[in-house]
Amino acid sequence: MKVLAVMGTRPEAIKMAPVVRELKARGGFTVRVCLTAQHRELLDRVIELFRIPVDHDLNVMRPGQSLDHITSRVLVELGHVLQLESPDVVLVHGDTTTTFAAALACYYRSTPVGHVEAGLRTYDKQRPFPEEMNRRLSDVLCDYHYAPTPLAAQHLRGEHIPEAQILVTGNTVIDALLDVAQRPYEFEDPLLKSAGDGRRLILVTAHRRESFGERFEQMCRAMRDLVQRNPGVELVYPVHPNPNVRCVVDALLAGHERISIIEPLEYLPFVHLLKKAYLVLTDSGGVQEEAPALGKPVLVMREVTERPEAITAGTAMLVGNTYEGIVSGVQCLLDDAERYRGMANAVNPYGDGLASKRIADHLASLGV
Repeated sequence: MKVLAVMGTRPEAIKMAPVVRELKARGGFTVRVCLTAQHRELLDRVIELFRIPVDHDLNVMRPGQSLDHITSRVLVELGHVLQLESPDVVLVHGDTTTTFAAALACYYRSTPVGHVEAGLRTYDKQRPFPEEMNRRLSDVLCDYHYAPTPLAAQHLRGEHIPEAQILVTGNTVIDALLDVAQRPYEFEDPLLKSAGDGRRLILVTAHRRESFGERFEQMCRAMRDLVQRNPGVELVYPVHPNPNVRCVVDALLAGHERISIIEPLEYLPFVHLLKKAYLVLTDSGGVQEEAPALGKPVLVMREVTERPEAITAGTAMLVGNTYEGIVSGVQCLLDDAERYRGMANAVNPYGDGLASKRIADHLASLGV
């Protein structure tokens, strides 16, 4: 069976890497990898970390690119790759513009598509934007749906996806995380090496489009004031390169002695910094799955999340993206040790590290 794995962003590469590795380790598969490079500089480091062999690099990233530009370029360029490779199955991941455009290109050519991390929903097409519609449109186009949780599978059934096309696998990010977390690592940067020594470390990831503007300013003011009022707390924020993020962060958070604004981290140091964190403050997606696997409470700075399993399980708390909600939620965990322990010790609902094996087993069962 020839399998073409398509990925364009750092999170996609992290979550697809264990699937590619599992397929390559087995007999019966020819695996080809296509990068769209929707996020060039962030993606390349993950490719190196997991030693993913790249067969096609579309390099679609351009300065100031728009979503319609990305979509059209991926659609056209991937069409050429599909014509050249004639894969039996294409694998896409998650909720990016690459995912949707690749699924559409495959549909146009009647090429079967497997969607890794299928079925996540908020049912609000603006939140997160554009991810919610990317994943919903992709699921309509795909033929095999690898749902990370029973709830995701339930969403798919409710949208009339045939039961035979749905497989609950767990989330492949846990496969990747457990691999990287056990690798030995020493920080070279003295700041990161000492982070969390003698203070409680808040690790921040925040860059959602729907938060840009006044809400993102509130988020940053909340971070600043939490550190200011809690002398035993420090905050580390690897900042996304998007100017809508960086300009606000520099204006509101720079210069505080216990706030460290750093460049985006490669996945290996990020995981090891996550291991040192006391809690995580985020509007991102994947870290809502990763942090609970390491026993780190997650406070989600969004109004809705497509990952409610962690909130139900008690490993995450939805605090919104207003100043008051963020300050209240974080301060609660800083002041209430019992509440903190309850979140830190809750069972991670996102899997056991065997998701990639289940996906490979299913593909092998197709008998192409």
